[in-house]
Amino acid sequence: MQNQQEVRRGGEDDEEGNKKKEETAPLLALNHVSRLCRDVKKSIEFYSKVLGFVLIERPQVLDFEGAWLFNYGVGIHLVQSDQEDRLPNDTQHLDPQDNHISFQCEDMEDMERKLKEVNVKYKKRTLETEDGKAMDQLFFNDPDGFMVEICNCENLKLVPAGSLGKIMLPIDRHTPPVDTNHQNHHNNDVADQ
Repeated sequence: MQNQQEVRRGGEDDEEGNKKKEETAPLLALNHVSRLCRDVKKSIEFYSKVLGFVLIERPQVLDFEGAWLFNYGVGIHLVQSDQEDRLPNDTQHLDPQDNHISFQCEDMEDMERKLKEVNVKYKKRTLETEDGKAMDQLFFNDPDGFMVEICNCENLKLVPAGSLGKIMLPIDRHTPPVDTNHQNHHNNDVADQ
């Protein structure tokens, strides 16, 4: 396993040709994004119906109102908020240069059709990079005004812009354990992994 970590982390060769371990954080992948919400049930419906997230059980030790959703290798943790000043004022404002979370999409036309079906207001744009590649983007807000982007950014090549670090890709996909035999009233359609 140590060799795999060294390969994953890269590193420069020392004087004897051995890999030196870089001082990088031992991270695997993005685990979850947390979102405050005015109405947990409304947010669950949005993230489930619009983006295909699955409601999962959360630890009972969490003694506040909220919900956990998971799909595509990442979680969304919803937290009920009674503090209106912590939530966006304008739930209709769409500015692609504002804070947002972004999801990779394999079929932008299908996603746009889905947004129209569920009456979600969105902003669409296509950018062309210096090398002529197109990047399509759809921006829209969740029920509380937090912006979401859907894109086909896999068309863009990742090129490090400096020497402060190396891009690290996991050797294997980081996937938490999934109980595919568990049946509950929230979701009976857990796909086998």
